[in-house]
Amino acid sequence: MTNAISDHEIIQNAISLVREGLRVTFPVKGNSMLPFIIGGKESVDLVKPADLQVGHVVLAWVEGCRYVVHRVIRIEGEQVTLMGDGNIVGVEHCTLSDVAALAVNVVSRQGKHHNLYAPWRVKASRLWFRLLPIRRWILAVYRRVYLNFI
Repeated sequence: MTNAISDHEIIQNAISLVREGLRVTFPVKGNSMLPFIIGGKESVDLVKPADLQVGHVVLAWVEGCRYVVHRVIRIEGEQVTLMGDGNIVGVEHCTLSDVAALAVNVVSRQGKHHNLYAPWRVKASRLWFRLLPIRRWILAVYRRVYLNFI
């Protein structure tokens, strides 16, 4: 008999702590936030979402079926559109109330915290969004060269 906790339970516990006003360091899986967050190697610091803006990275319940850590690309009234930085197609949708937490830092394996909203990161993420038509090729090179060395 194992006492393993499911991913969903871990996420729910993290959200509960964030709602209480605590900062939670949360591991990120997958490659959907490359090159800004490396899944399986980095984590994010999550806080209560406040004053949500385009460009913010959030933990949100999307499409009524799963949680993602992705970037806000549009807010229209209560509707929020998200897209992973490492994605080349597809977006997710949720409402403002489905945004469970705001990511404020990327945390390296060495425990270093890097502000997601430092001016250079904000400029880089805006440029990255504009590069969507050629992102596929940039990501392919990035995965082959950079990720093989870390």
